[in-house]
Parts: sequence; C-alpha cells; structure tokens
Amino acid sequence: MSRWVRDNGLALFFGAIFVAALVGQAIVGHSDFNHQQLAHQDETISLGRYVTSSSFAVDVMENWQSEYLQFTLYVLATVWLVQRGSTESKDPGDEGGGSDEEQLVGEHARPDSPRWAKTGDWRTAVYSNSLVAIMTAIWLLSWFATAVCGRVAYNAEQLDHHEAALNLWSYLGSSDFWNRTLQNWQSEFLAVGSFAAFTVFLRQRGSSESKPVGTPHAETGVESS
Repeated sequence: MSRWVRDNGLALFFGAIFVAALVGQAIVGHSDFNHQQLAHQDETISLGRYVTSSSFAVDVMENWQSEYLQFTLYVLATVWLVQRGSTESKDPGDEGGGSDEEQLVGEHARPDSPRWAKTGDWRTAVYSNSLVAIMTAIWLLSWFATAVCGRVAYNAEQLDHHEAALNLWSYLGSSDFWNRTLQNWQSEFLAVGSFAAFTVFLRQRGSSESKPVGTPHAETGVESS
C-alpha cells in the first residue's frame, strides 16, 4: 500500500486538495447564497439543496470547462509549436507528430508497449490521439453543463426582477454566458503562456517541470537520472 501511495502521490495529492477545495466552495458558497437570499427577503436553503442547485453547479462547471480547454489546446499546440528553452516544449526542429519509430508504434513498438500501440491500424490511430479526445470531450460536456446550469441560475434572477426568462439558445448568446466563459478562458491562457515562458529562465530544483538549475536558458534540458 505504501508503495502504491508513493507511486501515485501526485494524483492522490491533487485529488485530496480538489475534494477539500470543492467542499470549501460548497460551504462558503452556501453561506453567500443565503446571505443574498436574506438581502432580497427570500427564503434560505439547506446545504444539501444548495449543492444540487444550478447556482453551485454553474460555478463549478465554468471552471472545469476552462481548465480542460486549456489542456486540450496545450496538448495540440505543443505538437506543432515550440518555445525555445522551455520545459513545456519540444526542441525547435522537432515539430510534428513524429515518426512511427520515434513514437514506438506498429512494428517499432516494444514488447511492453500498450496493446493498441502495437496493432498499426485504426486502433493505433485512435490511441495516438486519445489524450486530446478525452480532454475535448470533458471540455465540451462541462461547457454544455455550464450553459444549462447558467441558464437556470440566470432565469431565476430574471424572475426575481420580474423580467423575461431566456431559452437555452438565447442564453448561449447572452452577455452573462460569455462573461462566465471568457473570464475563465483568459486566465487559463495567461497562466499557460506565462508558465511556458517562465520555465526558460527560472528553475525549481528537483521538479520535473523545471530544467536542472545549471542548464543554459536556450536549452530545453532533461533531468539526468
């Protein structure tokens, strides 16, 4: 068990703090929601009802979709674009999908390679793009959930103000939907772009996301074993 925990420490750590942050968001979000309810002389709701509400769901989904969009674009962009000296980039000249020999697929696969990497047919093609496929699927599903839950939350406010509700198609073109969307997208794009640039010049000793401390700025750098 201790070896399994060690071998999966990164995923376990972020999984644990994700759950903790989600619980914290539910608690403080519930408090803030009820505060707003009292300010408008409306009834308060229980924590259980809040975490199943559109208000909580849209706050969660609008962040999830932007995160998975970030990874989808980054995985695709790093196939063809480079940043000289960044640990997040291939070396200039290595752009593209790489040869079968480099990717260890088909007849070049090793005995311990994944089964779908060995076949050399449509299964290899699917497996070769499986990371982008799943990231894109999660992004689109969470973005759709943002639209559905955001519309419900938006219409609730509209009714409180005795204004007309919107159907889903109309909400997709509303400023509320795109404000929720773009305020998350811009922060994700900034974070990814700046991180790729920072790793050219800055270091964190021992991190796989950093070059060895003494590696020249222009070199990508690979941590020696």
